[in-house]
Amino acid sequence: MTRFASDAFAGKRALITGGLGFLGSNLAIRLVELGAQVTIMDCMLPDHGANLFNIEPVKDRVKVTFTDIRDANLMGYLVRDQDYLFHLAGQVDHIVSLTDPYPDIDINIRGTATVMEACRHHNPTVKVIYTGTRGEYGAQPHLPVDEDAPMMPKALLDISNLTAEQIIFMYHRVHHISSMVLRLTNIYGPRAQMQHPRYGVVNWFVRLAIDNDEIKVFGDGTILRDFLYVDDCIDAMLMAALCDAAYGNVFNLATGIPCSFRELVETLIAVSGSGRWTFAPFSPERAAQEPGDFYANIDKIRRVIGWEPRTALRDGLAQTTAYYRAHKSRYW
Repeated sequence: MTRFASDAFAGKRALITGGLGFLGSNLAIRLVELGAQVTIMDCMLPDHGANLFNIEPVKDRVKVTFTDIRDANLMGYLVRDQDYLFHLAGQVDHIVSLTDPYPDIDINIRGTATVMEACRHHNPTVKVIYTGTRGEYGAQPHLPVDEDAPMMPKALLDISNLTAEQIIFMYHRVHHISSMVLRLTNIYGPRAQMQHPRYGVVNWFVRLAIDNDEIKVFGDGTILRDFLYVDDCIDAMLMAALCDAAYGNVFNLATGIPCSFRELVETLIAVSGSGRWTFAPFSPERAAQEPGDFYANIDKIRRVIGWEPRTALRDGLAQTTAYYRAHKSRYW
């Protein structure tokens, strides 16, 4: 059930960059169900989760173009006449970021500048919703973390996302392109990539549980995170897009409820009925970028947009496990 008028997106045109990935495909399906005309852009970046099966329920009701956001000509063409632009495309792999800094700069920074230039020249009335990440905050001395906390990213990937945010807000202030930023915490649920553990920790744990493999919990299992089910995330994105007061603002998108990794895996194993877990030391790569405890303050998004999460961790894990068990061959 949606939390706004069922016809709010009827007949509206929405462009989703990175639309064949985890968030983009879930968003596309919901928009189509709400009557929107959806165009998906995706360059099928290797290992990033783009998967045509993700849009199986609406494959005949969306337009798909295998296009890179760095292609200025095609970006300009695709953004014309759109009502909403959900900019989700990006390089998101922390391991790639450690070994090669240039994709972060080229895709996340130059790519975002290309997106916003296309809006400026071809559709300055489009409304832009960009998804950043809690990684931009880095290690924080005070919890929960609100939107005014100092930005102390530990990785170039997170620096590139923060830079993309600033580019977007410059176009909002200077060129009057209505834009907002949603900083996402750990999102989990159906339609994520399940082939490697480099990002999407909850979904990777789900795979291990389904396969009855051992789940390695780094450190002593007490590190706190903030795990948000994807349906709640999509609700927030849609509600934000419809909220005029949201534009020009940044919002944390999270549950606001701290959960340890030990609690996460114990709940997952109980829900799935399979899997086992053990402690493991951090790898050097993970240790270099581990920010410690993190959970967000969501008072601002509650106040301005009226959103709050509704899916309990146990319920979200049960739905996620059921989806991947049903479609294992499409993701393993």
